[in-house]
Amino acid sequence: MRPTRGYRVFQAVNGFVLAGVVVVTLFPFVNIVARSFSGEHEIRSGQVTLWPKGFNLTTYQNVMSDPLFWINYRNTVVYTVAATAISLVLTTCYAYVLSKHRLRGRALLVGVAVFTMFFNGGLIPNYVLVSSLELRNTLWAIVLPNAINVFNLLVMKAFFESLPTELEEAAAVDGLGTYGILARIVLPLSKAVLATMLLFYAVQFWNSWFAGFLYMDRQELFPVTVYLRNLIAGATAGTDITASSETALQVAASIQAVTIVLTMLPIMLVYPFIQRYFVSGVMLGAVKG
Repeated sequence: MRPTRGYRVFQAVNGFVLAGVVVVTLFPFVNIVARSFSGEHEIRSGQVTLWPKGFNLTTYQNVMSDPLFWINYRNTVVYTVAATAISLVLTTCYAYVLSKHRLRGRALLVGVAVFTMFFNGGLIPNYVLVSSLELRNTLWAIVLPNAINVFNLLVMKAFFESLPTELEEAAAVDGLGTYGILARIVLPLSKAVLATMLLFYAVQFWNSWFAGFLYMDRQELFPVTVYLRNLIAGATAGTDITASSETALQVAASIQAVTIVLTMLPIMLVYPFIQRYFVSGVMLGAVKG
């Protein structure tokens, strides 16, 4: 059937609106990249919009020559990889348990998880708890307090509930136990939702700065997001500026943009490879027939 006139109008309006959303979304990113390559005078006078003006690499050279930046960058990679792996394992196991309706006490376990979405102990009790466990200035201070995101847990639980129970029953008849069913049947069928949770957790831990700022006392243990926060807040110069005053002005004008670009670049490079799993991973299990 040929599309009606009303449907063609809808397509045109929908395309126009979505194009506008894309432009509004991309503008800040493009502007930050343009500022990072622009000269100090052009930045301060507001001439930079979508294209660099007064092309300059001075700030990139200064930031990338700062040893502390690379130490914090390495910390972020280590924290993100370890925290994402641990969170993915814990969320998968918890969600698989909650997906079993025959489990005794299932309602209580679901209620405990949902309760934490709305209520928590507060900042000071959390800090006291982490300190009393002697987790400060360690990887575990970043990982453990945020190991399970309840929203991710509920999404994965809904996905597991959508899988046919006949598959697990057939595997049990063939002699597989609970762990064997999870490892050999359920997980191979859950690549989409696992990739989605991997993306969610990786972005969450990569962008997180408050835990590092709160629980780390030494600069060499900070994630790169705290390094960036200190630059923005003016708590540290971030670079060893011993050159001319012209160089110092250039670095001061564009250092925030340069650090933001260097910080968000890895996630932007990884996202396209996982994005194809994103929609199917979130939507599978969301609607039951």
